Amino acid sequence: MSQIALPLLWPADDAIGDFILSATNVDAVRHLEHRALWPVMTTVLTGPRKSGRSLLGRIFVAESGGMLIDDADRRDEESLFHAWNAAQSDRRPLLLIADRPPPIWQVTLPDLRSRLAATPAVAIGDPDDALAAALLEKLLGARGLLLSPPVAAYILTRMDRSHVAIGRLVDALDAAALVRQQGLTIPLARKALRACGFIDESQEIG
Repeated sequence: MSQIALPLLWPADDAIGDFILSATNVDAVRHLEHRALWPVMTTVLTGPRKSGRSLLGRIFVAESGGMLIDDADRRDEESLFHAWNAAQSDRRPLLLIADRPPPIWQVTLPDLRSRLAATPAVAIGDPDDALAAALLEKLLGARGLLLSPPVAAYILTRMDRSHVAIGRLVDALDAAALVRQQGLTIPLARKALRACGFIDESQEIG
């Protein structure tokens, strides 16, 4: 994936390249870039829902000509076993995307379990401040909402740190702005944060 350039964008659609590179995903991206160094022709990619892991998988397939199995921890074990073997015999890289790494899958097929034990695994983490701010700006901008630095700073010190939480908050901010027919302000952000359960009435909010 040497053609991926910075800065990258949040995966708001299926366009290849719509991905924000950050400290929470850079190790996974670099591992996929250096597939020639993999000990086997398969890697497991894990990460939270809405983290862009499936888009990263599609970028990988487009760049490498490899294969992708999403939600691998929910797939038929025989199919995964044959796909793993085919990747080795064909020398065609295979990326397995899952919620959790293989030891937590509780794989029952012994031959598959042994192969997954030999398979490297990389992970996308929860968003840090920089990524959360970039995601908020990107997703709100797609809805025609401008996120000013003061409002962003107010939100980032109060919101939950997860990709799902960011999506919920964007929906709440969009809904609040639509009702009030105004742009994003700290009072409106406070309302959205309360609607998402990130703050409550008992908290002192500046």
